[in-house]
Amino acid sequence: MPCPCGSQKDYETCCGLFHSGFKTAQTAELLMRSRYSAFVKQEIAYLKETTWPANQKHFDEAGYRERAANSIWLGLTIRETDAGTVQDSRGTVRFTAKSMMGEHFSEQTENSLFRKKNGRWYYVKALG
Repeated sequence: MPCPCGSQKDYETCCGLFHSGFKTAQTAELLMRSRYSAFVKQEIAYLKETTWPANQKHFDEAGYRERAANSIWLGLTIRETDAGTVQDSRGTVRFTAKSMMGEHFSEQTENSLFRKKNGRWYYVKALG
């Protein structure tokens, strides 16, 4: 089965490795892709554990679960990345995620901030 992140790889050899805990994303873009796939696959625990640790206490698990379960995910486009490489400790990823919720089409474009702590990338927040 193709990975939802758009990599053209099989899910098991792509984001499935991150969701299972076998590997961690080595770049901010890989983390962004794996988080999108987590929505598609309803891997809510992964979304929480890849949220910046100080922000996890505000993680709306029920809200994320509802959004993931009630959406048909139509694709992810990475628009731009700034830093976020293996050598960096901070980076941004601008992306567009498309989905349907009932009859409602959604196209969410966001510029997201990612930070690395103890060698692991985390989603911090959406930037203005």
